[in-house]
Amino acid sequence: MTYVLILFSVCLSAFSQVILRFGMTRPDVAEALAGGASPLQAIGAIARSPFVIGGLACYGFGAIVWLLVLSRIPVSHAYPFVSLGIVLTALAGVVALGESISLTACLGILLIISGILCIAVGR
Repeated sequence: MTYVLILFSVCLSAFSQVILRFGMTRPDVAEALAGGASPLQAIGAIARSPFVIGGLACYGFGAIVWLLVLSRIPVSHAYPFVSLGIVLTALAGVVALGESISLTACLGILLIISGILCIAVGR
């Protein structure tokens, strides 16, 4: 069950990054950040974005789930799985946001997955 919580926390973190990116690229926020608005107006536009609010809430909930994980297993066992967030976030960026990743990045993702498997099997 603990590993399900780890995966859930990592997925929440990756999902929140995609939502935050989506929120920060919406026209109202992008225009405020482009330079025409004062810093206070830009902060206001960000704070009013439902995507940014949702992304932060999702990230916060993921942190709470992570705390449950840390209460159950040693951090040295749990933390390597956080790197799955890099993999999931990159894949979600491609699928949900239409971003592209280079061949080098794909190789890096494979190395991350290999490292996680080595750590998991070594336990």
